[in-house]
Amino acid sequence: MSGETPSERSGRLPGWVGGDRAEPSAERARSRARPGELSGETPRRTGIAVLGSANMDLVVTTERAPERGETVTGQTFRTIPGGKGANQALAAARAGGSVRFLGAVGDDEFGRQIRTVLGGDGVDTGGLISADEPTGTAHIVVDGDGDNSIVVVPGANGTVTALTDAHRTAIESVGTLLLQLELPLSVVAEAAAFARSVGVRTVLTPAPAVPLPDELLGEIDLLVPNEHEAAILTGGHGAGARGGGRGRVAAHAPAPPPAPAPTPGTGAGTGDDVTDDSWSLARQLAKRSRAVTVTLGSRGAIHLAEGAAPVHVPAFAVDAVDSTAAGDTFVGVLAVGLAEDLPIDDALRRASAAAAISVQRFGASSSMPTRAEIDSFLLDRTR
Repeated sequence: MSGETPSERSGRLPGWVGGDRAEPSAERARSRARPGELSGETPRRTGIAVLGSANMDLVVTTERAPERGETVTGQTFRTIPGGKGANQALAAARAGGSVRFLGAVGDDEFGRQIRTVLGGDGVDTGGLISADEPTGTAHIVVDGDGDNSIVVVPGANGTVTALTDAHRTAIESVGTLLLQLELPLSVVAEAAAFARSVGVRTVLTPAPAVPLPDELLGEIDLLVPNEHEAAILTGGHGAGARGGGRGRVAAHAPAPPPAPAPTPGTGAGTGDDVTDDSWSLARQLAKRSRAVTVTLGSRGAIHLAEGAAPVHVPAFAVDAVDSTAAGDTFVGVLAVGLAEDLPIDDALRRASAAAAISVQRFGASSSMPTRAEIDSFLLDRTR
């Protein structure tokens, strides 16, 4: 195999960290008849499964968020399908990924709307069950700077407490599994361990942020926290991520790297605006999972993997109006890049462009760009 690249041998990217994986049988490979439908003959590595939450976002805009005990007048109110899992599934599907979603909604109008939106973008919803609990909701206040605060009521998401046979079959049929922490931790840990056992790459967004055991992090191929989440995972108090609001884009919107090859310590960008504290957080987490990408808001993102040069991808400057879905857009599009075996800096660049587009639009699912929009955004910035 001396003539093969690392990605040809294992499906991992150069600079990707992951142990030897068992390769599932060819009979398990599936793809899609159209974007998002997994039913065909293309290689299994290109498929993406998302096990996660599906909520209806109840979004209020106001000039400023209320202080404790204060009532303020809002400007607009909208209901928009969301949830970190559903958001990541939509972002990946719109970016050209073959995606199936695993989760639960209620047998109610919110649940039906979520099914319609996911299916309309080509996401396979065969693994989205109807539970006895109402559909989860997220109550979001967006202020005049585009920053937000969110209260989540899990509802039906809380009924997904263990993997089913259908979940296992779905996970085995793909090459990448996306996880977050809006489902019970028990099922997240079970899914990560199962994915590793069958050779499926696992990407975890550790949000909402809570301390996680080394046993779980050790099953993860790529951990994608923001700076606040990274601080909590490493035992800190969670320094607020910089960026957001108008002007420089909010979290998860890095820009294209310059032409020179990455060098240790700086990666694709110069690294001049990344603090030692940020690199320290990334190094600590890289020791506990196989690779880590820490998003730094207006300072872009950094990536560490064993045996590879550190990567820093700087941030795009855009006028942000709503950062609600920036992180989920970033992860969903990053997953597509990984599934397509892009070099990690290119995958991060596309993810960052998608997030930069999303923060210029209102809402979660309504803000996520298509593959063509991402291509156009990047082309405009290389002229």
